[in-house]
Amino acid sequence: MHRYSLSLTWTGNLGRGTVDYRSYSRDFTVSSGDKPSLLGSSDPAFRGDAHRWNPEELLLASIAGCHKLWYLHLCADAGIVVTAYTDSATATMERDDDGITRITGAVLNPVATIATGHDRDLALALHTRAREECFIANSVNFPIEHQPRVIDADDARAHND
Repeated sequence: MHRYSLSLTWTGNLGRGTVDYRSYSRDFTVSSGDKPSLLGSSDPAFRGDAHRWNPEELLLASIAGCHKLWYLHLCADAGIVVTAYTDSATATMERDDDGITRITGAVLNPVATIATGHDRDLALALHTRAREECFIANSVNFPIEHQPRVIDADDARAHND
């Protein structure tokens, strides 16, 4: 069993507390030990600060980060050298017929660059295993789609030249 803890502090009291919906900021700070504090707010659609992380983005970052960590681990175990990795992840939030708003799906678009001569097919297949192993993906109740790509390092260099 693993346990995680953090402290979340609302920093949005503008002097009158929550006397009404417009009287307060949605800003908060997340801290844990000696790590840098994370500045959060709600989505701007809900009166939040667009320059701060919102909970929906943090959830998506957790999913994408977990997938990447598992993928790199599986590649290392398989002897595939990954030299670069990016992901342009998206999530959708919708209100259902019962008026409940929730994340309804996410799409990961990981692009892994592997060292020349390594098995591209295996590198691509390991994304499926990473999806199965990811703790965060296994903890949410919405579908997560994966659209991975694997690029050979020589092809990436030729494209960048």
